[in-house]
Amino acid sequence: MAERPEDLNLPNAVITRIIKEALPDGVNISKEARSAISRAASVFVLYATSCANNFAMKGKRKTLNAGDVLSAMEEMEFQQFVAPLKESLEVYRREQKGKKEARKDKDKKADSEEQDKSQEEENEDDDERMEEEEQNDEEEVDN
Repeated sequence: MAERPEDLNLPNAVITRIIKEALPDGVNISKEARSAISRAASVFVLYATSCANNFAMKGKRKTLNAGDVLSAMEEMEFQQFVAPLKESLEVYRREQKGKKEARKDKDKKADSEEQDKSQEEENEDDDERMEEEEQNDEEEVDN
């Protein structure tokens, strides 16, 4: 758990980036306002986590999942965020699935290339052995 209250705050760089993305160009925000938004965001995240944890505990689980978070949003009366969160979750899952498949394809390709290389090496070794045997046969004929 956090030792100091500041440990519970979200990183200032992240908060600043989110604020800049949300505001129109040319709008500045004071350091105090950034700090207040950061604290409010931290409190929101802690509250949402606590509510989601309650859903996990009701399900006799120790791990929070996406369903717990979505249920917490509804319980906290943030229903307007549920649909966008579900969409974002689906996009995330598709991306992860695509990355996983790409990784599998890459691994299969690497395995295939490894097998091809080892097969080529075996063929080269066989060719060398055959050449050596032919030379030995020729030497025996000469003797």
